[in-house]
Amino acid sequence: MKTKYIEEEVKYIGSQLAPHWIYKNYKIQGDAIVAFCGECDVHLTEMVDIEDVINNEPIYSKSMLSFITEQFGVDLPEGVFRQRLLICIIKELLEEYGHKIRRNGDDLFYQDKKLTVSIATKSITSTLIHTGVNILSEGAPVKASGLSSELGIIDIRSFAIEVMNRYKEELEDIILAGTKVRGVYNE
Repeated sequence: MKTKYIEEEVKYIGSQLAPHWIYKNYKIQGDAIVAFCGECDVHLTEMVDIEDVINNEPIYSKSMLSFITEQFGVDLPEGVFRQRLLICIIKELLEEYGHKIRRNGDDLFYQDKKLTVSIATKSITSTLIHTGVNILSEGAPVKASGLSSELGIIDIRSFAIEVMNRYKEELEDIILAGTKVRGVYNE
């Protein structure tokens, strides 16, 4: 798993959740996770979450930290597990900063205000995950909280790099754990 923090601002519009987007734009081939900051404005036509489309709930954030990961050889149920792992890592890190965070499925809440958006999907070649964490809460279409506006986290770059490193290490450790056990047979 390769990681990269993208220094330039990127507006997330949903079309980035596509096979080989990371490879085409940042020359990172294979399993990877990237993070970037920028406005998030996903219209219903770009939505992957059909429930949000049915409920007419587009996504908007004036400033969001986005994580995109593409992983090969992973089916959708395992991709959803990995999405939840990423959410749990973000929650754990925020709690280390001293904040009480509530998780409901793949969503995080701070003081009952939505902090994240997240989706996992399957492409023809890979499994893709987008997780966005509000930096600012103003202008969101729902009651929202933000890393800087409510939680006081200013160094978003360091936060993002720590999340990506923990995610990479956790996945590598899971794979390694599967190589150290002896198989058993019941007759």
